[in-house]
Amino acid sequence: MKKPPYVTKDALKTFIKNALEEDIQEGDHSTLSTIPKDLQQKAKLLVKENCILAGVEMAELIFKHFDKNLKVEVLIKDGESSKAGDIAFFVTGSARSILSTERLVLNCMQRMSGIATLTHDWDSRLLGTKTKLLDTRKTTPNFRMCEKWAVAIGGGTNHRFGLYDMIMLKDNHIDYNGSITTAVQMAKEYIKKTKKPLLIEVETRNLEEVEEAINSGADRIMLDNMEVAVMKKAVKLISGKCESEASGGITREMLKEIANTGVDFISAGALTHSAKNIDLSLKAVR
Repeated sequence: MKKPPYVTKDALKTFIKNALEEDIQEGDHSTLSTIPKDLQQKAKLLVKENCILAGVEMAELIFKHFDKNLKVEVLIKDGESSKAGDIAFFVTGSARSILSTERLVLNCMQRMSGIATLTHDWDSRLLGTKTKLLDTRKTTPNFRMCEKWAVAIGGGTNHRFGLYDMIMLKDNHIDYNGSITTAVQMAKEYIKKTKKPLLIEVETRNLEEVEEAINSGADRIMLDNMEVAVMKKAVKLISGKCESEASGGITREMLKEIANTGVDFISAGALTHSAKNIDLSLKAVR
């Protein structure tokens, strides 16, 4: 599976290095005090509930970063369905290395699998429509890369990664600035001056603001917390002049009805902030 563009070798290396440092610091004393240095062992990643598995590639990278001699045999890949009782992979090598990396591997995989599973479930409700499911910036600090990667593994589409790769003029920007028209014009001048290839999205709260956003030349208009009937009118107003995105208080039950309004995107923070971790265990093989 192709990784999203922000999941780079350097970003992964930095994340893994910092995460291991946070956990181990001066040493894994439980392991150092009880496990012989040369002991070689094997462990299995046991899936304990049905899910879309995610984080397998991350687990391999963690193991290899810590100990290049660890060998991983993958049985279930990222994005594949898995059921309780399945074994996702085996890892073989230094018992000390397996034990010292166990929790980081599980933390990443349990969280990522939960997000991928929820995303897959929500995205399946949009089959037969043109609407794409987006995540948001409502992520865990310093774990955003993994959470958005999990959304992609689950079949969703990533929104902007951060504040730096798109201009999004939300309600507070508009209220502080004074008007949508002025804010968009200033954003366009900023883009021209900095020569940055940034799209401009405008959050709107009613049909009047939608019309103003259209006239201002926004690239995408967010329909925030609108009733479906109002959203349908907004999409008709936009009529392909720019992209449209439904957002705010989205639930699973609403997805199909919102997609039927004709919006291009539905964004939902719930994909990352409300996903339930999947129960996984790394167990010794005897």
